[in-house]
Amino acid sequence: MSHPSAGSSKKGLLSQVDYLAPLPIPTGEAPTDILNNIWRKNSVYMDVGSYAIGSAVMVLWPGILLFLGMAYYFYETLPNLSFYISIGGGVIVGIPVLMLIQALFQPTPLPARFNRQRREVCIPVSATDYWIVPWETVIAKATEQQSISQAGRHTSGILEVTFENPDPHALSSLKFCTFCFACGGGKPAMAVWECMRSYMEIGPEAVADETARFNRPQGVLATYKKVIVDAANKRGWFLAILWEGFFGIFIFNILLVEVLERLKLNPPPDLTYPDIIEWSKPLPPEQWAKRSPELELAIAQREAELAARATKYDT
Repeated sequence: MSHPSAGSSKKGLLSQVDYLAPLPIPTGEAPTDILNNIWRKNSVYMDVGSYAIGSAVMVLWPGILLFLGMAYYFYETLPNLSFYISIGGGVIVGIPVLMLIQALFQPTPLPARFNRQRREVCIPVSATDYWIVPWETVIAKATEQQSISQAGRHTSGILEVTFENPDPHALSSLKFCTFCFACGGGKPAMAVWECMRSYMEIGPEAVADETARFNRPQGVLATYKKVIVDAANKRGWFLAILWEGFFGIFIFNILLVEVLERLKLNPPPDLTYPDIIEWSKPLPPEQWAKRSPELELAIAQREAELAARATKYDT
């Protein structure tokens, strides 16, 4: 099956799709784990999960506050409007909240494991089955949609990372497995994809290691206090109290995020298939897989293009 070439884009009236792989060439963006989806990282492999419970809370909580605030504001002057706002908000926010609650009672989905020494990716498709696909066949695209209403223009987007079943005789319904990351389209999606690409093509040092957050020996309040102190040391107490303090608690409810992440991701689920445990062990450097000549050429061309673009902007 043919796919649009990496680096190309398809634009619509209110949409845009940026194709990032195959082949996995540089995007020009710095790798940034916006959603904290990197669960494990070492010199052999990196586990990437698509389960972002914290992001779901930080998206839903402001919506809950908005509808509650509007209903309260109009409660005395326009009680009928306040009632309709409450009902409408309950439907708009309530359904995703119920879906979130349901997800909390389900096992945490297993991550995809990117093995940079073998240049392969392990995709868990069930508790007992998995795929191993070549890294250079992974399909990635950033999709972005815009909608216009009385409230103005709204932009949303996701990063889709798709893996093709290595079994050529698989049913069409089992042909692909896709991980979706609700990080927004365009540059944010490229930054998230760049975490995977940079790890595989450059090395572990190219991606910041934030995995210590999944091993929390301290309590929730002690951890939150440390977050504020660290932020104050970096940006000053005023911004730390404003952002991590006021906005963190009242707007994004990071204390609830902390509790739920401890419940579901402390520690994150691991791949325990016996064959994958063996597959995840280090290899001697002389046995490491190499880039294909096609990818080598594509990366060289892309790097030259990005360098020329940077030179043009500098001048």
